[in-house]
Amino acid sequence: MTAEEQNSEGQNTMPMEGEDITPKKDGGVLKLVKREGTGTDFPMTGDKVFVHYVGTLLDGTHFDSSRDRGEKFSFELGKGQVIKAWDIGVATMRVGELCQLICKPEYAYGSAGSPPKIPPKATLVFEVELFEFRGEDITEEEDGGIIRRIITKGEGYSKPNEGAVVEVFVQGTCDGRVFDERELKFEIGDGESFSLPSGVEKAIMAMEQGEEALFIMKPKYGFGGDGNEKYCIPGGATLQYKIKLTAFEKAKESWEMNTMEKLEQSGIVKEKGTQCFKNGKYKQASVQYKKIVAWLEHESGLSDEDEKKAKTLRLAAHLNLAMCFLKMHEPNKAFESCDKALEMDSTNEKALFRRGEALFNMNEFEKAKDDFQRVVQLYPSNKAAKSQVVLCQKRIKEQHEKDKRIYANMFQKFAERDSKKEAEKVKPESKENGEEAMEVENGEKETQ
Repeated sequence: MTAEEQNSEGQNTMPMEGEDITPKKDGGVLKLVKREGTGTDFPMTGDKVFVHYVGTLLDGTHFDSSRDRGEKFSFELGKGQVIKAWDIGVATMRVGELCQLICKPEYAYGSAGSPPKIPPKATLVFEVELFEFRGEDITEEEDGGIIRRIITKGEGYSKPNEGAVVEVFVQGTCDGRVFDERELKFEIGDGESFSLPSGVEKAIMAMEQGEEALFIMKPKYGFGGDGNEKYCIPGGATLQYKIKLTAFEKAKESWEMNTMEKLEQSGIVKEKGTQCFKNGKYKQASVQYKKIVAWLEHESGLSDEDEKKAKTLRLAAHLNLAMCFLKMHEPNKAFESCDKALEMDSTNEKALFRRGEALFNMNEFEKAKDDFQRVVQLYPSNKAAKSQVVLCQKRIKEQHEKDKRIYANMFQKFAERDSKKEAEKVKPESKENGEEAMEVENGEKETQ
């Protein structure tokens, strides 16, 4: 008898019992609940789940155990990070539940097995306990600001990009109250025009076509500290959005266009951005200007005429981005845009002035004054720059006076501390001398 036949025969010692939980109902995964869980929620696709497990062959041979290691095992459900049986089985569990999963080879390690511990074509038995599950954090900063819980998985791998035209169903709730429910078609970057918080667009850009998901958004990605009067949302509210991405058409990426298309489209989006800016839609305007930078920043091999057009468009995009960021109170980004503009034109009046504004808003008054003075030197008729120089000097003086007060208090505290230390040094010496005197006196008395 071969080793494989022995393993196969040995495996028949455990009864095959439990409910068939496979979508196909082919008996590939049988589940037997040993202890009921609590609550009504189940993990969803993409959730991070935390479990303990013990894995055995049908003959009872242990091949793996998280309990032996003393550390819970975690994985993202439905992402193919574990065997199929686990993705299917854990999705049916509640927190606190303990169950047995009997997994046929097709839902485990297949005909190859996982030598040396798991033989070929092995049916496996897992005892699994679910402790916790969490939604997926989709923010770039991973700050927990937008948590996704997938209701229905989408198709394919493509996702909307900035500028993509999307068709979605959105339902927004706050404290259990539905405040927004509608079908929309709009361009990513223009969500503010439809009274959508920034988090909704970020959420949509993480979705696949056909996907339906719940998103929990902290105030930073919702309506912030101000709230939303139209929807009666108080400041600092956490929102929940149910979103279904019905269809989308991606905006053309840089590599999908030739030079002439990039120049032509850059001119179009520049005008669109300018119109958004005039209407006070600074975020939407910035999205348009970013496209120009993305399309033309690394374009090479242009004719002299096209190079001149591209440079003019890029310079305008950086300058306009700086203005958008200043309006959106993001001075660091404004500073970066100005630096890029100055790399192209080191004496550009707008770039120097706006960089000065960004530095001023960053409380870098000395550096801001240098930029404004440079503007005055190059463009003596710029009255605004002259006023900013005076304002910078005023802030610098105020800062110096504040620093003097801080340092004076600091030195006073140091002096008091040093005086205290000196006093403490003197006291022990006096005490010791006193003790020595007492010892001598006592000695003399004893001698007498």
